[in-house]
Formats: sequence, C-alpha cells, structure tokens
Amino acid sequence: MLKTVFPILQLKGKSLLPIVQGGMGVGISAHRLAGSVAKLGAVGTISSVDLRRHHTDLMAQTERSRDKELINAVNLIALDREIRAAKELSGGRGMLAVNIMRAVAEYAASIRQACESGIDAVVVGAGLPLDLPELTVDHPRVALIPILSDARGVAVILKKWMRKNRLPDAIVIENPRYAAGHLGAARPDDVNDPHYAFPVVLEECFELFKKLGIERERIPLIVAGGIHSHEQMRELVALGASAVQVGTAFAVTQEGDAHPNFKKVLADAGPEDIATFMSVAGLPARAVRTPWLVRYLEKETKLQKKAKPNACTVGFDCLQQCGLRDGISKAGQFCIDTQLAFALNGDIKRGLFFRGSERLPFGNAIRPVRELIEYFLTGLRPVAL
Repeated sequence: MLKTVFPILQLKGKSLLPIVQGGMGVGISAHRLAGSVAKLGAVGTISSVDLRRHHTDLMAQTERSRDKELINAVNLIALDREIRAAKELSGGRGMLAVNIMRAVAEYAASIRQACESGIDAVVVGAGLPLDLPELTVDHPRVALIPILSDARGVAVILKKWMRKNRLPDAIVIENPRYAAGHLGAARPDDVNDPHYAFPVVLEECFELFKKLGIERERIPLIVAGGIHSHEQMRELVALGASAVQVGTAFAVTQEGDAHPNFKKVLADAGPEDIATFMSVAGLPARAVRTPWLVRYLEKETKLQKKAKPNACTVGFDCLQQCGLRDGISKAGQFCIDTQLAFALNGDIKRGLFFRGSERLPFGNAIRPVRELIEYFLTGLRPVAL
C-alpha cells in the first residue's frame, strides 16, 4: 500500500487508502481504470452505463439493433466482463465498486448482476436508492454506498434503511457546485446554494448521526466535487471526512478507459469552457463546451418549448425518464447515450464531455494513476511537472 499522511479508510472489513475514484460513464471508468486504482489499495469504480461499447463482439450484435431486451442483456454481459477483468487486474487489492445511477432503467438488474459478478461495493447516485437493501439482501458482504448532496437526503436514506435494519457502509457527499456529470440539485441555478458546502453538510450529518444514535465512525463520509489538491484533502479530513472521491482527474490519467482525445478535451478545458445545463434525466449537468454542446445550448429553449414524446433513437431505455423520449419540456432534448458514446470514442465535434468545474492537479498533463494518488495522499508532485 502507498504511503499516506491520512488515516486509513475502513470499509466493510477492508483497510483502504482514503481515495475513491468516481464512476464515469459512458465507459470512461471501466475495468482498466478501476482495476488500476484498486491495485494500489484505493477504491476503483466501474460505471455500469452501456458498457457494451467496450466490447466489439457485443457492439456487433447490437449496434444496428432496436431490440431493447437484447441490448439490455448484452450490457449485463459487458458489466460482468468488466468486473471480472478489473478484479484480475487489481489482484485482490483495494476495493472495486460499481456506480449505478438510480435514474437508469436497468438499475435493479445492474445491481443484481454486479453482486453476482463479485463486486465489492455498489455506489448509487442520481436519485434516492431507498430499495438498495432489498436488492442486495442476498449479498451481505457487498458495501452499499449512496451518493447524496445534503443532510436532508442523508436523513431520508438513514431513516428508511434503519427500518430495514440496514445502514449505509459509507456515504458520498457530492457538492453540485463543482462536480461533473449529473448534479444533485433541482435546477442549474441551485447548484451554488451554500447549503451544499462541505463544512455545512458534514456538520449537519454528524448532528444527524448523534440524533439517530449512530456512532460518528460507523458511517464514513466521502466528500466529492472539485477536489484537486493535497491541501484541499487535508482541510476536508480535518472537517471529519474519511476519504475523498475524485472523478475528472482520474479520467485524464494514462490508465483512463476513454480515447486520448477525450482526455485532451478535459485536460485543456478552462473555467470559461465549462457549462452547466439541464440533462435529459431532469437533473442539472456539467460538461465542456464542445461544438455540439454550444450548438445545443443555443437552441435549447426552442427545443424545450416544442418538446413532445419521440421514439428512442438508440433502441433501449437507458434512462427511466428521458426528456427527449418522453417529451419533458424542463429536461434536456438530446440523446445522452449517443453524445456520451461520441465522447468515449474521442469525437470532439459531436461528443458530450462531462467535467468538473475546477482545475486539474497536474494541469493538462496526462500522468499515471499512481502519481495522482500519491499526490493526494502525500502532496508529492511528479518531478517532470
């Protein structure tokens, strides 16, 4: 295990480095990235969304298909393959998690498959996973980790789960002001609300634990969103955080599963290149202003006014609720799976490139996972930078 100046993260009987790699889809965090992170003793995370795109044989079966059941079935095969490949790469070290959005249509099926494939932890965001204890009841060794943005959401989960004699094994506290991808706020204007600030949420969570009779150390709090320096990590640990979750900085590492163009777009983006907007899932999202996103935002209001139900353009319901498919005027009007797939393959003109709002630890340099983790844990920067 690498050296660290911070306390070790204790999670489901495992002693881990206090670093969690965020789940990033479509396909940005697959087995190579997650396995590499876990191999070093931290928590590596596979994003469950549309993983068939990493497997040429599965894409050959489904790329031109509109058979929903077939597409869903091969995505579960891909999830199983990715988990097994990550486990082999990690060599049993660290912890491997799968990130499954509550908003995806195959949420329950993906959780069951991940557990059957031997995943160590299930991380769920983009909605309240009130039913997660029931879905994993046959797999008690699997750690359950919801992603929430404020103490109100934490209270709902704790009270519901406690009635089922279950507690989260950890909770990710994600600040929508800085995070990438789908954000835990109702509208884009809400992401800057000060009640999401880490000091506020951590203190409120500890007060909630006390009120509910839960020992403070029983549920590690993992903070996420905009964390890009060793100094920040020191401050957050001093406030009571047990670990940090980092996404964009891992996406641009050498081991990241995306195309080199994807990494370059994220690494080169400055604050002025990043936009917050409404996603098709009905949640705010944050991404780089690529040519496609600029064009979309110019006509977003017009498209929303004309919103009406449409046939799914990719042949399967990737989301339970889709602004384009279901004609929801307040949500985004584009096919998110298509645009994210373009990004995965490095299509700069047509891709949707999710990114956090803050600078990256190593600027626009593409460095190994090991150097990134060492920097967060010790403050040691690569000599070449």
